[in-house]
Amino acid sequence: MRFVFTGRVIEWRGPSPYYFVPVPDEESADIREVAAMASYGWGVIPVEARIGEAVFTTSLFPKDGGYLLPLKNAVRKPCGLGADDEVTVEMTVRLGAA
Repeated sequence: MRFVFTGRVIEWRGPSPYYFVPVPDEESADIREVAAMASYGWGVIPVEARIGEAVFTTSLFPKDGGYLLPLKNAVRKPCGLGADDEVTVEMTVRLGAA
């Protein structure tokens, strides 16, 4: 299951600052339909993503009926991304990755 979307980077100011790109509502609805086949627990969904030249694997976090794509520093910093930057994400949900 492959998606391409544009979103704004948000910063989570918890105990450790972290950055995410919210997955749009339409794509989140499609992901929810296959969540049981994709999730390996706690509702997280394994994905492979690309932002610019950076390709990485991570897991979507469920949040308020949608999902957040985490941006590790190893991805974010080389791409020069910070809070409020707009990015285009290519993402594949890894079905049966458990």
